[in-house]
Amino acid sequence: MTDHVHMLISIPPKHSVSSIVGFLKGKSSIWVAQNIGNRQRNFVGHKFWARGYFVSTVGANEEVIKKYVLNQESEDRRIDELNLFNRSSK
Repeated sequence: MTDHVHMLISIPPKHSVSSIVGFLKGKSSIWVAQNIGNRQRNFVGHKFWARGYFVSTVGANEEVIKKYVLNQESEDRRIDELNLFNRSSK
């Protein structure tokens, strides 16, 4: 998504959620700064990710959540188009 990320990952019990999220945020920030930013901007001292995150357990709903994550971009786009249409008719 343009302003957030959805992931469905499995974390072994020996690792804390916060350590895994911190690792993912840190490594992806470095990668984005080196590859997407075309090295034109110095990201030192800048925050790429928001401070918080949301985590939930999956359990028996794994397939439902997997479909949600896979279809989220098209669903968000559909909702945005509906909102745009509703705004223009006012």
